[in-house]
Amino acid sequence: MNGRCYEDFEDGMIIRHPLGRTLTPTDNAWFTLLTVNTNPIHFDAHYAAQTEFGKPLVNSTLTLALVTGLSVADVSQYAVNLGWDEVRMPAPVFEGDTIYAQTEVIAKRESKSRPNMGLVEIKTTGFKQDGTVVMTFRRTILVYKRGHAPERPLPVLEKK
Repeated sequence: MNGRCYEDFEDGMIIRHPLGRTLTPTDNAWFTLLTVNTNPIHFDAHYAAQTEFGKPLVNSTLTLALVTGLSVADVSQYAVNLGWDEVRMPAPVFEGDTIYAQTEVIAKRESKSRPNMGLVEIKTTGFKQDGTVVMTFRRTILVYKRGHAPERPLPVLEKK
């Protein structure tokens, strides 16, 4: 998981992200409170039990953040996110679900204004442990070309 530079992307490429993440009630409550989302369907089990879902829903923006985050090491570690488009949530996410993701490269082109970068358009799909698709979105990212990404410091290891 070292990230990709612009040259590493190819149109039609499918990237299956290796990590998954199980969402806990604490994740859902904290994220909902942190973002000041007052919809009780995310944090009030009694209220949520009276809805068609019968239990608390995971906050959809938490799902968006998680699916995006699962893709970062493989897709946008050396990039700047320019935005999300066509965000869709075809199925609900509940506390206890484990979310996985994969990304398809839709298109790429050199940047006209930044010769050391390129634009990559991607479609990312988030799905549950049973394969149910819970989120899709398109993203455009501005990716550094090889040799132009900011350098990360390497740790200094002490000799014993």
